[in-house]
Amino acid sequence: MENIQGILDGFVVLLNPSIFIYVLIGFIIGEFFGAMPGLTSALAIALILPITYSMDIVRSLVMCMGVYMAGLYAGSITAITINIPGAPSNVMTAIEGYPLMQKGQGAKALGHAAFASMIGGVIGSVLLMLVAPFSLKLALLIRTPGKFSLIFFALVVIILINRKSLAKGAIATFMGIMFGTIGIDLMKPVARFIFGFDVLVEGIDLMAVIIGTFAISEILIQAEKSHEEVSLKIDETRHKFKRSDFTPKWKDIKEIGILAYFKNALIGFFIGVLPGAGGSMASFIAYSEAIRCSKHPERFGTTETIEGIAAAETANNAVCGGALVPMLTFGIPGDATTAIVLGVLIINGLQPGPQLMSNQFHLVAPMFAALFVSALILIPLSVYLIGPYFIRIALLDRGILYAIIATVAIVGSYVSTFSVFQMFMALITGVIAYIFRKNKFPIVCFLLGFILGPMAEDYLRRGLSLGHGSPMIFFTSPDSIFFLVLTVIFYYFLIIKKPVIPNK
Repeated sequence: MENIQGILDGFVVLLNPSIFIYVLIGFIIGEFFGAMPGLTSALAIALILPITYSMDIVRSLVMCMGVYMAGLYAGSITAITINIPGAPSNVMTAIEGYPLMQKGQGAKALGHAAFASMIGGVIGSVLLMLVAPFSLKLALLIRTPGKFSLIFFALVVIILINRKSLAKGAIATFMGIMFGTIGIDLMKPVARFIFGFDVLVEGIDLMAVIIGTFAISEILIQAEKSHEEVSLKIDETRHKFKRSDFTPKWKDIKEIGILAYFKNALIGFFIGVLPGAGGSMASFIAYSEAIRCSKHPERFGTTETIEGIAAAETANNAVCGGALVPMLTFGIPGDATTAIVLGVLIINGLQPGPQLMSNQFHLVAPMFAALFVSALILIPLSVYLIGPYFIRIALLDRGILYAIIATVAIVGSYVSTFSVFQMFMALITGVIAYIFRKNKFPIVCFLLGFILGPMAEDYLRRGLSLGHGSPMIFFTSPDSIFFLVLTVIFYYFLIIKKPVIPNK
């Protein structure tokens, strides 16, 4: 009852216009960044992160939730209209939605994408409200050896997710860990890995890594593209829509099945809980499952069904709630966006974990409410009000857009620490991330390695201290054994047992 009351209080806080306006602002920002190909909700939060220094923590968090929910949904806009997914998680939506757009049924595709995103977001946020308080009790049972094994499990899964190239995932993760170890030793007042440069004693700030990884590298990637590449197919897909065309028809919803929406939302939520998986894996698995269960799998990728859009977008937005569970209760981000939200918490002096969920739940509850309201109200409202104008987002001048992003990124990296060194580290990190992306290295692995690496080292050394130097403590503690066994299980299902992949 105490948790229920806390969640209800979160909704009451959100009713305050001075709080709700930040949800709305965040949603608009997230929708813009999500709809713009190459930009993501993670980049949006990275850019507004310096602003949170001067804001109340509740306003900062609810704004991030608006960005998060809108960013995952809005990637479907350009996926459907110009066959350019706004984010990797919208690839399956492009496969299903663009043929409909070419046949003049773009409004139908956009409407069902918004409806599915709404269902997924609502179910994901409700499950978050139900699961997060109970997961607190589980978190209290995990002691130091178990915490190391949990983070070890997360790091291994992050690598295993990149099934096509485990080596590149491992290299990117270890590079992130290496970056995180630069500076003062965690347990002794000794500088390490500074290579004779005294300025490295202060270490590399999380803000610099976030901005470099997402903003600077994206600017470098986009600078290589010609105007013709960017504006490809925009003119030929400029169809006229009426607002009523965006409302999903009941017969289409009934054909997909209400239970199918719930199943896809559950898939998205629980994959979101898995560290490092994110919306891409959720939408892919839900899409594969939809094909497996469909009576007419041959219709996928044609204009005869919208089941694929419903599956991918429902799972995609359900990830929001799931990814927040490990971040809030264990301090382990579920995806790149929650990794940056973790940065918002840390920057504001909040440490995710049992103490946050028990002693400062009044700060967390408005986040849950903001996620729920963004899905239930703002997604359908936005597609109804401005759906006919969505295509215009892709017509903005990219030169001006990326010049603004570059300026905000550099200034933001300085303002966050008032350190010229950290500003240069953002540039250096951006170049490294750019090289990674050019060579198909997963930059999310790099970022999560940077965040989780120092935590893993901390718990490893504490565990060894408790075990008097013997590593057997990690193989005798029940909580540690559980996560080590879980690591082996995930290795089996992700690597040894091959998943079913649709023929697309």
